Amino acid sequence: MKSLAIVSFILVIGGLVGFTVYNSEKKVNNEQILTEEFVPETVKESTVNTSSVTYINRGTIKASWYGPKFHGKLTANGEIYDQMALTAAHKSLKFGTLLKVTNTKNGKSVIVRINDRGPYIGDRELDLSKGAAIELGLIQKGVAKVKIEEVTLSNIDNRTAMVN
Repeated sequence: MKSLAIVSFILVIGGLVGFTVYNSEKKVNNEQILTEEFVPETVKESTVNTSSVTYINRGTIKASWYGPKFHGKLTANGEIYDQMALTAAHKSLKFGTLLKVTNTKNGKSVIVRINDRGPYIGDRELDLSKGAAIELGLIQKGVAKVKIEEVTLSNIDNRTAMVN
């Protein structure tokens, strides 16, 4: 009897491609039963996409948040501000800079992208979007000391795995 094989998914991890195959060779009470087995296949050509993430400590600063009044308006880099996105404003950091921001009171962290300028109130150095402030648990208080670490990526290889 010929077997019927049904491929349920492809798994690509670390250059290994595998298929879960359901094989219907068994019969119980005259009904065909699907049995499962994992069949690994080698990748003919692959490139592993690797990168190193580095966190550069930039110190502890005072941060606040902004949102409703600016939602839907243009940011300094020309984007439309989305108060629920994970973004932030800083007076001098380059647009696109990624920061890991950690609330020093509760240990909660979030990664934000600099897309605006500010804050322009007192000694505040970072203005977080409402979404980022929610993640950090600082909506109620409004201002908090945060540890900031610049997130950098190195050794990036954007080529994708080729499977023939």
